[in-house]
Amino acid sequence: MGCARDSSREDMRPRDFTGIGELTNSTSFAFPSTSLSFIFLTMASVAYYELYRGSSLGLSLTDTLDDLINEGRIEPQLAMKILGTFDKVVTEVLADKVRARLTFKGHLDTYRFCDEVWTFLIKDVSFKLDNQTTVTAEKVKIVSCNSKRPGEV
Repeated sequence: MGCARDSSREDMRPRDFTGIGELTNSTSFAFPSTSLSFIFLTMASVAYYELYRGSSLGLSLTDTLDDLINEGRIEPQLAMKILGTFDKVVTEVLADKVRARLTFKGHLDTYRFCDEVWTFLIKDVSFKLDNQTTVTAEKVKIVSCNSKRPGEV
């Protein structure tokens, strides 16, 4: 499946980007020192996206599984099954337990649509949370996936 060409902010209007995020349906946050990752994900099928493997928890799990494989304590097939279970459980728990809302505003730098996944790169972002707390970030990457994978009915 082809990908749409990246679009640069310089050729777009309007220059500001504002949105309302529903933190229901499996949304995760990571707050690195200079950027923010914001991933929207909704899953209704048995196939789960592997986006949460890039979170600090997912990376720690992957490192630990690699160590166990290298020490001969588990087989690679078991590690893959554990990662599949991790994908499923994180998606389901976030969908069932997270009920927060936020609004955000920033300057859209780049966007792309590839294989049914939207990616937005936003600069100078301000998030306003439910409790009126404001969080700012220099750069934000928002990845938004369909609830159904391509080809699913």
